[in-house]
Amino acid sequence: MSFNFYFETLKMLQRIQTVYLLVVASISGGLIFVFDLWTTANEVVIFAKDELVIFGLFLGSALLALISIFSYKNRKSQFMLGRLNQILNLILLGFFVYRILTASGEANDVSEKGVAIFLPVISIVFLILSNRAIKRDEDLVKSVDRLR
Repeated sequence: MSFNFYFETLKMLQRIQTVYLLVVASISGGLIFVFDLWTTANEVVIFAKDELVIFGLFLGSALLALISIFSYKNRKSQFMLGRLNQILNLILLGFFVYRILTASGEANDVSEKGVAIFLPVISIVFLILSNRAIKRDEDLVKSVDRLR
């Protein structure tokens, strides 16, 4: 590894949006294995890995956050990846709301909601903070370019 690689990595890590995106990646990729989604009426605890669609959406969100971190040189694509990740988390949140509202008449009723249902909300907050920081960086670069 060259010195330039370490310098570029350090430059990437000093930006606040990288920290926000790392939080999103750790929430979407790590905390889903710790917290449960819900408990059924039969006392069966359901995690995200048990539901294939939910698991795929969470991992997709983590992957988008990691791709966004490493595209730090292209702020416009980083911003668009953040928006796409917000939409993905809104779809995930909508899926949770739909699942909870329509499962009331079934035999495997959702009797108790878990903490993991609120993880997309936390991810969306950090994605909004990240996109604000990216926008601020882009505006700063544009203002410097105007001065030249």
